[in-house]
Amino acid sequence: MYIAIAGNIGSGKTTLTQMLTERYHAKAYLEEVDNPYIGDFYEDMKRWAFNLQICFLGSRIQQTMDMLRENSSGYIFQDRTIYEDAHIFAGNLHEMGLMSGRDFETYMKLFRLFTTVIPQPDLLIYLKADVPTLIHQIRKRGREYEMNIDENYLRRLNGKYNDWIEHGYRGEMLVIDKDREDFVEDASVFERICAAVDERETRLAGYNPSLF
Repeated sequence: MYIAIAGNIGSGKTTLTQMLTERYHAKAYLEEVDNPYIGDFYEDMKRWAFNLQICFLGSRIQQTMDMLRENSSGYIFQDRTIYEDAHIFAGNLHEMGLMSGRDFETYMKLFRLFTTVIPQPDLLIYLKADVPTLIHQIRKRGREYEMNIDENYLRRLNGKYNDWIEHGYRGEMLVIDKDREDFVEDASVFERICAAVDERETRLAGYNPSLF
């Protein structure tokens, strides 16, 4: 079963992915954080936006193809999806005027091409968090290149996420409110997430015993 964890920067995706893979003895597919453009991007977003997003897109496509090849059965947990790369991050950069219309259309052509062969997650877990929670988590983990992230940028991403979750995404979904539901500090929240994973697996097994 393919489970994806979605959410803004600092929402706790990697932590939850690692917790779930430990619980289910599965392999984690984590988001790439050593994108060679990321430091430059936070210094000059307009100059490096297209380069950054194309690099992330390529990494996500490679990860997904590896995921499909390596795991024909069992659980797959993926930290962020290719859909977020396009609909949240690239879309936001285009709306902000940081990615040109020509670059954005080139990006979306590649995205549309590859999503014809990439399966949709069996369950999407969305970690919803307000900006103060995101800022707290970003500072806590201390990645140098994230220290200057603009709060308005995070706020815009949150708006894109909420619109995508409410109106764009059409798959099975579980929403966790990170402002009030801390799956690290409160074991009952994590158990509720696991129960949703188990329930989804049970329903899938009723008509499709294979992963894809």
